[in-house]
Amino acid sequence: MSIWSKISRDKIPLHVAIIMDGNGRWAKKRGEHRLFGHTKGVDSIRNVLKVATEIGVKHLTLYAFSTENWNRPKEEIDGLMNLLVQAISNEIEEMDKNEVKLSMIGDEMRLPEKCRQSLNEAIDRTKENTKINLILALNYSARWEILHAAKQMAIMAVNDKNKVQQFTNEDFDNLLTTKDVPHPELLIRTSGEKRISNFLLWQLAYSEFYFTDVLWPDFGADNFIKAIASYQSRERRFGMVSEQINTTNE
Repeated sequence: MSIWSKISRDKIPLHVAIIMDGNGRWAKKRGEHRLFGHTKGVDSIRNVLKVATEIGVKHLTLYAFSTENWNRPKEEIDGLMNLLVQAISNEIEEMDKNEVKLSMIGDEMRLPEKCRQSLNEAIDRTKENTKINLILALNYSARWEILHAAKQMAIMAVNDKNKVQQFTNEDFDNLLTTKDVPHPELLIRTSGEKRISNFLLWQLAYSEFYFTDVLWPDFGADNFIKAIASYQSRERRFGMVSEQINTTNE
C-alpha cells in the first residue's frame, strides 16, 4: 500500500514547521565539505515544498539559519549566505509560477546586504501568490522574538496602564513575527535530534512533534507524507479529554 493512500486530504495541517537538520553530517559521511550537504539540502526543500503544495498545506516554515549559527566557521557561514542568494535566484521563477508566496521571519538586519536584497525582491515579487506561504526563518531566535514582543507590550502598558490587565494571548500573538499565520500544527525535525533549538517557542505550545533519524538531504516526499500520516493518527486534545473531543466533533 502506498504511503500516499494513508493520509486523509481532509486532515491536512494548515501550517507545518521543519527544523532541517543533518546537512553537515550527511556530507561528512560522504567525505565532503559541510557546504556540500547544505547544497543537497536545497533539493529536499524543493521536493518537500512541492508535495506540501500538492496536498494542501498553506504555510511551510523552514528553520534555515538561527542566531546561534553565526558561531559556525566563517567559511561555512559565507557559503550558506551565497547559497541562499543562489537558491532564490534559481527557484524564484518556478515559485512564482506555482503560486508560492515567499516570506521571512527573523532579524534580517544582520544578514549580508546581497542576501537582504535578494530576499526582499523575491518577497515583493511573490507577495500576491496564494497557493502556499513558504516562510524562511533566517537569523531567527524564538527568545529574541519573544523578548522583542515583550518590550513592545511593555511600551503599550506604559502608555496605557489600564490596559495591562486586558492583554490576551491574541494580543501577544499579534506582536510576533508570525502574527499573520496560524501556529504550526506539526513540527518535523530530521537527523534524530529531539529538541526544538530556540525555534517558535511560543507558537509550538500545542504542536505535534515528529522526529526522524533521516538526515535532511535524504528527506523527500515520502518522508514528508509519513510525517503527515503520523500527525493524522494522533488525537489533539488541547488540555481536554477524549470524550470532550469526540463530542465536539459530532
